[in-house]
Amino acid sequence: MPDEKEDPPSRVRLGNRALVLVEDAIYVSIAALLSLGAIVLVVRAGIELVSGALASGPDPLLDTLDAILLVFIFVELLYAVRITLKERQIVAEPFLIAGILVCIKEIIVLAVKSANEYIGKGPEFARAMTEIGLLGGLVVLLSVSGVLLRKKEKEPEENENSDDADEI
Repeated sequence: MPDEKEDPPSRVRLGNRALVLVEDAIYVSIAALLSLGAIVLVVRAGIELVSGALASGPDPLLDTLDAILLVFIFVELLYAVRITLKERQIVAEPFLIAGILVCIKEIIVLAVKSANEYIGKGPEFARAMTEIGLLGGLVVLLSVSGVLLRKKEKEPEENENSDDADEI
């Protein structure tokens, strides 16, 4: 059995190049949409901040905070797309961070709203507190997953010193 692998036929190489181009075009389109969405959200957050400063009450400022946290989520997803294009594989860590940001965003929004909307309304308040607790648990779970993922990435590759594990 020869040590060198045979090159695939030209039609397979051509098909692979075409699919890579299509895949890259889709990822670039997603990145463009995420960028545009983040820019729109930043402008919206600025408008809401100005209107919130002029108005009384926490609602406009809560909307500003909500929009800013959403911008962070968009930027983290944009980073995930960029890393996917660079590494040619999907990397889990940016998605874990985006999940943590989503949970934190919802915790903040629920915590602020629960003080005004749910106090004195037993079942709704209990539901909101349960949701905050579950979201907090998700933050812990996603954080532990991220730490374990980083720890795994620092370990040496499996089969790194084997001659050629694919031929077995």
